[in-house]
Amino acid sequence: MIPVQVVGWGMSPEDLTPKVREIIRKAQVLVAGRRLLDYFPDHPARTILLGKDPEGTLAQLPALAAQQRVVVLASGDPNFYGIGPLVVKVLGADRVVIHPNVTAVQAACARLRLPWQDATIISLHGRSWASLDEALNRAVGKLIIYTDPEHTPGAIARLLLARGQSEARLCVLEDLGRATERLTWLSPTEAGEREFSPLNLVVILPGAEAAAARIEPLHLGLPEEALAHENGLITKAEVRAVVLARLALYPGLTLWDVGAGCGSVGLEASLLIPGGQIIAVEQDEARAAQVRANAARFGVQNLRVVCGRAPECLASLPAPQRVFVGGGGQNVKEILTAVMGRLERGGRLALAATLLETLETARSVLTQAGWEVEVTLLQVSRSKPLAGGTFMQALNPVWIITGYSNS
Repeated sequence: MIPVQVVGWGMSPEDLTPKVREIIRKAQVLVAGRRLLDYFPDHPARTILLGKDPEGTLAQLPALAAQQRVVVLASGDPNFYGIGPLVVKVLGADRVVIHPNVTAVQAACARLRLPWQDATIISLHGRSWASLDEALNRAVGKLIIYTDPEHTPGAIARLLLARGQSEARLCVLEDLGRATERLTWLSPTEAGEREFSPLNLVVILPGAEAAAARIEPLHLGLPEEALAHENGLITKAEVRAVVLARLALYPGLTLWDVGAGCGSVGLEASLLIPGGQIIAVEQDEARAAQVRANAARFGVQNLRVVCGRAPECLASLPAPQRVFVGGGGQNVKEILTAVMGRLERGGRLALAATLLETLETARSVLTQAGWEVEVTLLQVSRSKPLAGGTFMQALNPVWIITGYSNS
């Protein structure tokens, strides 16, 4: 019998060594779950899907391996909550060669710059809640949890709330190793109301550890994953950089952040206007709560959240010297009109637009009011791994419309 090769996939094809790539290339039978098999649509090998009865599927392998090279592909590391032990059980240890790789736990903690030797690691994949219940009863510290369609991040968050652990912080790491990879820090309340990609891992920091943890300090150009935000509703780091430059911030200013989303622009602006104040205006209550949570996490003291609908709620706010409009939808014209009426002499505003209609409306309103207008088009691409190399993935283009008035 030819030894069956069990190959750990890591997080993506980029994690495969040249030796293992050659083993896969020479395979005559490929055994894996659907997600991994989809990486090899043109491989000449016979493919066998590992479905709901993996032990029954693996029982076919001794006969196949009598004369063929069989390769079993496993996510992460085959011996870490993976298929490796089951392959050994079915075939016998002397008939199996296992090739280890990076686990999701290792990848997650590397992304978060967290040590994991002190973590309690739990798999709820195809299992009961018992192990998580036991860990919570023992009040262990850092938890790292493999999930499944029943034991979702939302269900885990709701369990934490039921246990009175509302001060904990969760990071949901979705699609690790893919172009769609996303890391989001949330409170249990926020996570309990969200849906996530089925491919995810959850990291939980208990209240005391969460309060002490600073995955990274507040700085200009924060990565999106450093902030709690809703489904990508965050001003991208490159856009923030241009907006803050166009606003020409300095100490003591009052800045309105209208349509604040998760508060990313206002939070970074706080670094540039010590002694001043930021008023983050957000009509959605859940997003307003995210602004507060993000400000608390980074210890920002000069940011106040106003949960209300613009332009109606702007009338009662202190007059600004700077305004950023990051939202507005159909009310952009009304919001800009209200802002221009409140800005102090010599003030300026900046608006980020992704729609042509918003660009046209903003330019029209500002120019008709006699304001000077500048428009900057940002077309940003970020590097991403692909097939052992690197490609550039484009983000949506964004217009930055800046208005100045000396009257």
